[in-house]
Amino acid sequence: MENEVKVKKKSAVLEVLKAVIIAIIISLVAVLLAALIIKLFNIPSGAIPIINQVIKGVSVLVACLISFKMPINGWVKGIAAGFFYTAIAFVIFSLLDGAFKFDLSILNDLAIGCVSGCVSGVIAANIRK
Repeated sequence: MENEVKVKKKSAVLEVLKAVIIAIIISLVAVLLAALIIKLFNIPSGAIPIINQVIKGVSVLVACLISFKMPINGWVKGIAAGFFYTAIAFVIFSLLDGAFKFDLSILNDLAIGCVSGCVSGVIAANIRK
């Protein structure tokens, strides 16, 4: 019984790790495509934060749908995936930008990442049932 619990915990951690990696890859590709579309169609700069949040939410959703195979604790795995994805994405995009800006928007991004991860995890877990 104890080994079964360890295996479930290990596979849950691996599912979250896989989801974070997939979400980062999706985000990088989507941001590049969004930059191209913004450039081509002269989209106003006020729309960029909204586009970024949509990209983050969709990235986490798709990553959870791909990664989560076990139909249990989807909300917990989703929150973890959303939190770690947001933290790692902040570091990566700050490195690409050349500057780390620590302000309240980081907490906003973390909160939105956790909420979208939770919703995505619930959806992924219920699809598997």
